[in-house]
Order: sequence, then C-alpha cells, then structure tokens
Amino acid sequence: MSVPYLALAIFSGFLLFFALIRLMQAVAGRVSRCEIGCSKTIGSREVQEDFYEVVRSSEGLLAVLADGMGKELGGKIAARKVTEVFAELFQEYNALDHPFYFFQKAFQTANREVLKLFEDGRGSAVASAIMLRESPVCGEYPQMYYAIVGNVRVAVLRSGELIPVGSGHTINVLAQDKYYSGDITREDALALLDVNRIYNYIGKDHFKDIEFYDTPIQLKKNDVVVLMSDGIYEGMEWRELEEYLKRPARCQQLAYDVIEHINRKTEDKDNAGIVLLRVGELC
Repeated sequence: MSVPYLALAIFSGFLLFFALIRLMQAVAGRVSRCEIGCSKTIGSREVQEDFYEVVRSSEGLLAVLADGMGKELGGKIAARKVTEVFAELFQEYNALDHPFYFFQKAFQTANREVLKLFEDGRGSAVASAIMLRESPVCGEYPQMYYAIVGNVRVAVLRSGELIPVGSGHTINVLAQDKYYSGDITREDALALLDVNRIYNYIGKDHFKDIEFYDTPIQLKKNDVVVLMSDGIYEGMEWRELEEYLKRPARCQQLAYDVIEHINRKTEDKDNAGIVLLRVGELC
C-alpha cells in the first residue's frame, strides 16, 4: 500500500472511531435525559428497610428498589446489600451483554451475598430492577427491561393510566398460575386469592425464580416508569397513586408528594419507597 493510501486509511479509521464515540455519547445522552425522582419513609416502623439506587452509565440507566425483611437489622442490611450489588455490577456492564444475563447475574450474586451475611436466615429482601437502553430503531425512545423477585412492583404511567408490569411472587399470584396450568382446582385457587405472603425472595437457599420481561417495553415521550414497595400500593388506592403521578410536576416533587400522602395516614404504616423515571426529549 502506498503512503497516500495508508494515510487515507488511517485518517478514515480515526473518523470511524470518533463517529462511534459520538454515537455512544448520543445513546447515553438520550437515556440520561430521563428525569428521576426518589423518596421513602420509615412509616410507623423502627427500622427503614427500603433502599434504592439509580445508576447512569454510557450503556444506559439502571434503577433498583429493594425491600428488606428480617429480625432486628437483618432486613435493612439485606436490602442495602442488594442495591449495592446491582449498582456495582452495572458499573461493569457491557452493552454487548444481554440485560437478561445481567439481571440473572445480579440477583444470583445478591442472593449469595445475603446468604453469607445471614446464615441463620435473619435477613432477606425482595427487589425489582429496571434497565433503560437505547432502542435499536433510530429515533425511538429507550427500551425498558425489568426483573422482579418478590412483591416490589413495577408500573408505567402512559397517557394518564398507570399500567402494572409483571406480577411478582406472592401466594395469590402463584395460585392463579397453578389454576390456569391445571395443577390445582378452582376452589383451592379461590381460597388463596387473599394470601399475599411472599414465597420467593433474596436470601433463600435454592433461590432461582426471577420474573423477567418477555420482550422489552418500548417507552414513549413522557412515560413515567414507577418502582414501588408494598408500603406504597398498600398504603393508598391505585387510583390515588395514578392521580398523583398525573400532576404536572417534576418527578422529585411527585415522589415527595406520594410519600407525604402515606405519612398523613393515621393508621399503622409500613416502610414505603418509590422511584420515578420520566422519559424526556430525544437529543
């Protein structure tokens, strides 16, 4: 290859490299335009067991909300460990890795770490996580991937309607699944419909069940992704929550308002945590 052609090839290589860098920045920029709001309350409990983390990177955005369970400080320590594991692993996340494998690795790692902390079962947690990544279709808004263990709920507010995502791991949900698959009778299923006890959680021997997305959810402008512990959706009506989230305010203010609504209740209150992510303009 002659010198002019070699120089041209090198120059073209540099152009391609910088184009890729700009593309990655654009991808990160679109996801980073998501507005974030987070808040929580200890309620009437002595210990706060709800923890959340929201992490941005060049590969997208991760949000995780964990709700601890256990004796003394066991639930608090377990929930905090879960969010730490997810945040640390996402810092190492490579866009070439599929989100399914990230969630699987993160939940399994979190389970091992919690079991190391509490061999006697004093601490455990439930959690949900969502990942926002750039859509493969040029000009589209980010896609949302989710994974759930336990009863931390995920929903999307779109066009004023709060739509639940996933079903979680409670006895009543399991009963419905078993009935539809023909494993139990209708009478047995109906008898279990009011049982909200959790049957799957982090910090459990032989842990393996994780509820994953079937296909990623294509988000739209002004969609609000919601992660919430049971202190939220059991502390207020779904319709009330929907009305709060429809208000024309910043996500952080909406999160504060929802928590303040929970705090105003006079009856016994559980810990409550909420994370809001609103999809913004494309670059």
